[in-house]
Amino acid sequence: MGLKDNRYYNGVPTRRTTRCCSAVALAALLFVFAAARSAARGDAGPQPFWPVRTLWTLALNTEVTQRPAFDEARAYFPIEGKRLAAYDITSGKQLWIVDARPLYAPVAGSGFVFFVEDEALVAIKAEDGSRAWTSPVDGALAVAPVWTDGWLLLATKSGTIVAVRASDGHEIWRHDVGVGVHDEPAVSGTRIFLPLDNGRVIALQIETGSPLWERRLGGAPGAILALDERLFVGATDNFFYALKTDTGEVDWRWRTGAVAVGLPAVDKDRVYFAALDNTARALNRSNGVQQWIQLLKLRPMAGALRVGASVIVYGLVPPMRAMNTSDGKGGGDVSVPGQLIAVAPPQALGADEALPLLIVTTRDVASGDTVTLLTRSVEPAASPLAALPNPLNAIPTLANSTGL
Repeated sequence: MGLKDNRYYNGVPTRRTTRCCSAVALAALLFVFAAARSAARGDAGPQPFWPVRTLWTLALNTEVTQRPAFDEARAYFPIEGKRLAAYDITSGKQLWIVDARPLYAPVAGSGFVFFVEDEALVAIKAEDGSRAWTSPVDGALAVAPVWTDGWLLLATKSGTIVAVRASDGHEIWRHDVGVGVHDEPAVSGTRIFLPLDNGRVIALQIETGSPLWERRLGGAPGAILALDERLFVGATDNFFYALKTDTGEVDWRWRTGAVAVGLPAVDKDRVYFAALDNTARALNRSNGVQQWIQLLKLRPMAGALRVGASVIVYGLVPPMRAMNTSDGKGGGDVSVPGQLIAVAPPQALGADEALPLLIVTTRDVASGDTVTLLTRSVEPAASPLAALPNPLNAIPTLANSTGL
């Protein structure tokens, strides 16, 4: 039942030998050294995500069935055959594969992977895939479970929000909001934010589930990006909203030509989002003033991704479009093998780090799904060590100055 693990480094297939592992380790060391040299030259802040370098490519030889989950070290892919497979993000090596039937996307955190199957919430250990605990789920869920700092949040189709302790599955509280959620709950600090089908955004206290405030928008809210001071969310009334986190007051809003899709992205100055009028926009985080707008030659299928100093938007057909965060100008497209799939959207990791990562899953009808790990190329490129010319085969004897 194992998966075929085809790994590549700089486009060259590697074999599972000690020599190969040493070569990969050496190449990785050189890569880190090149990054350190770049930092030493005084490069400051995030860099554009191009030119792009492929770190590894993994052929799953099957199809992904739910959105993958990620933690700091691993990626977890629900795949056909009712299985869940874990891979090391650094190398692409398969770590374990277990029987699992997740009905919704899994989520990772607290050293576990959580998913719902057969009316039960299941936790398995991230280290080896062994089962840790199982807790019954009362009612079908509207969206996938959400993990945050030791908590699991469940939202049922009937409008009940349940908070569960991640360590053992014990239910802490439940609260009925009276209507289903329109997208997954979001969390910032001690507050939970719910985008509801009836056009409201509700804030709950995370420790007790007590209501804190609610705000009615002009349409059903989509995915919420929750920060310390503001919530950013698009709604079906073709407005993009910034709400104050502590009160729910509308801080500002911006009219869009169509519904904003997916989760927005931010940096310290701007918020970025894509909309179904085939546009990508950047607005000032503080006041909502538009910084730039770009017309897209694609219909975005998910929210904008920020990777370093680049914003990436994409549709089903590659390449993905990459733009500068500062002015929206195109810096370069990101090409990947096969067709992007909605069930497994690209995932950005370490957006503010010197070398951020982008994990992309693509599909080929004949060969199945492929996972590719991309990063920004480092200039000058790291080169493998080579033997010195005219090597010495013997150590010469040094003449003694005394003549002895």
